[in-house]
Amino acid sequence: MRHIISILLQNEAGALTRVAGLFSTRGYNIESLSVAPTDRPTVSRLTLVTTGSDAVIHQIVSQLQKLVDVVAVSDMTRGEHFEREVALLKFRVSERGIDPLARLVTEMDGKVLSGALPSFIVAMTNSEAEINHFIGQASQHAELLEVVRSGALAIGQGKQTLSFT
Repeated sequence: MRHIISILLQNEAGALTRVAGLFSTRGYNIESLSVAPTDRPTVSRLTLVTTGSDAVIHQIVSQLQKLVDVVAVSDMTRGEHFEREVALLKFRVSERGIDPLARLVTEMDGKVLSGALPSFIVAMTNSEAEINHFIGQASQHAELLEVVRSGALAIGQGKQTLSFT
């Protein structure tokens, strides 16, 4: 099963390497990884997507919590959360495919960054599943040339937070 794990991590040399090393030495795969600073300059938020059984994910979370640079860990998929990913997509589109593709972009709340023929560049912010759906639908109207994706980001809904304490 797919899991989104959020980690608060000290901004120190080698901290990200230690997290990635935990995955590689145990044979776990990281499907996507996103890291950015938080409101505290000494802490970054790392969001990674991996797959595994509940037992494997529990083991991963437990091992992450033992790393000295890790401040907090949460398996976001265990609770109510919002998930978003950013995708930049480049299509080769013909004159007759441009209108259906533009309509689809609008329906999916995307944004056309460049509508110049033959290259058509779109920005999408949505869940992984919705972006995959858009790509499938858009590929019926144009040839997909390039895909750039951020990987999943997630935040807990309601009172649930990943705290610094």
